[in-house]
Amino acid sequence: MDSNPPRNPVFLVFPPEIAIPEFQSTDFTATTYESSSPFPKLLAAKMKVLGTIQIVLGLMNFSFGVVFLFTFENPYPRFPFIFVSGYPFWSTLLFINSGAFLIALERKPTETLVARSRIMNFLSALAATAGIILLTFGFILDQHYFCGYSEEVSQCQPVTTLFIGILTMLMAFSIMELLIALSFSISKSNLDCCDSEA
Repeated sequence: MDSNPPRNPVFLVFPPEIAIPEFQSTDFTATTYESSSPFPKLLAAKMKVLGTIQIVLGLMNFSFGVVFLFTFENPYPRFPFIFVSGYPFWSTLLFINSGAFLIALERKPTETLVARSRIMNFLSALAATAGIILLTFGFILDQHYFCGYSEEVSQCQPVTTLFIGILTMLMAFSIMELLIALSFSISKSNLDCCDSEA
């Protein structure tokens, strides 16, 4: 006896819209687009980062200047030398402007913007150099600023340490700004490749 039942053929009928199309070859072509920026990618990223650092350094200088504003309290009859010189405030304007010019130059490089960026970075380098000199005088003139006026020796040492720490941070910010600003105000080979549009 045969255990396999008889098999009937099955026909599949597909409607015309579902019919499997024949394989068609398609040619894919790759199109390359050049960046609109004439700077190499690494230099453009470096300009953006260093411009941002310049802006942050300017804001930090300003915030330390505001801290010095609160030192005009008894028993201290005068402001520290670095506050009187105004360095934390006028340097802020130059540092922020030079950083903004670097960021703008990375976005839309033109010959005019390159020239202005170089001028602003040169002025920032001069301001940072002047700041280093003024801060050195500040260290010399005001090293006993708090202890000279304070009657209580217990308050003198911690506040003097804080004061010297703020002057040290301002010195570090000025040195960093000097290095960043000089690197872009002096380097000509990297920034000469810009569009001639104004």
